[in-house]
Amino acid sequence: MLDFDYQLFTLINGTWHNGVLDAIVPLWRDKLFWTPLYLFLFSFLTINFKWKGLVVALCLVATMLAADGVSSHLIKKNVKRPRPCHTIELENTIRELVTCGSGYSFTSSHATNHTAIAFFLIFTLGQLFKWARLPLFLWAFSIGYGQVYVGVHYPLDILGGMLVGFLIGQLGALLCNALLVRLGWGRL
Repeated sequence: MLDFDYQLFTLINGTWHNGVLDAIVPLWRDKLFWTPLYLFLFSFLTINFKWKGLVVALCLVATMLAADGVSSHLIKKNVKRPRPCHTIELENTIRELVTCGSGYSFTSSHATNHTAIAFFLIFTLGQLFKWARLPLFLWAFSIGYGQVYVGVHYPLDILGGMLVGFLIGQLGALLCNALLVRLGWGRL
């Protein structure tokens, strides 16, 4: 399984690269790049759903913080898988398009966080805006793919992060909807 992980990493990070993606992907997977989207979501929720929307926005923030905590502080610190840039076997072949970082690799916190956000939204707003489900999933997947493309994570780091993010996003949406019902507002 790890051999396949290394081979797929080499394909995504090396063989399958091109100049356009080399320019776009480092920005695409940058957390700050998405700040306007997060501000839009917060505004959209609070303007259209008032207090109910504010509760959903706060639930989304709590879900993202939970996802980051589980990935960064619980899983990474216990698994302790080195990043590709710290792996001797890949030392001369890796294409680092961003600074690699000193932390551990499994799970990818980018993949975990963005997948948790995407699935929280799929299980809340996605009930009202069914057309948004696939774009939200593809958005999260593309950010995870970008982590491999720029050379900071292995594909299994992304897969693990997306699985954890899915579970936390679904749980966050479930708890948020339960809170809305308890407040007497009904599900979003």
